[in-house]
Amino acid sequence: MTIPSGVKEEIDEGPENDPARIWLKSDGKKWVRDSGPIDPVISAWGLGQGETEVLNWAYEHPGYEAILDDKAAKNCASSVHIKVHGTIGIILLAKQEGIIEKVSPILNRLPKVGFRIHPAILAAAKKLAHE
Repeated sequence: MTIPSGVKEEIDEGPENDPARIWLKSDGKKWVRDSGPIDPVISAWGLGQGETEVLNWAYEHPGYEAILDDKAAKNCASSVHIKVHGTIGIILLAKQEGIIEKVSPILNRLPKVGFRIHPAILAAAKKLAHE
């Protein structure tokens, strides 16, 4: 796992009580890496700093997968053949792998922490998880 420094910077701009921000100040800091110079193939897309650095890292390090929810970033990833998972997909995979027991508590919390997602998508994810 790698967290580009640009992602950390974006998270650090959020609320003090954000669980991701708190984690990145402690155990998570060991995963933060400088993404290095941004390849022109990635920068041409004009994405946000976090998305750009995630894509650049995956582009420069074949075998890495990107975790992205932004549609334009996913389009960029597809165009340069970077494998992508979204947040919902990672949550469903965690249940499938036995890492978590239920997806519903996590999915229900997403909108409360600022994750913008249509309720129908949350319902579909719960249905996929048989919850």
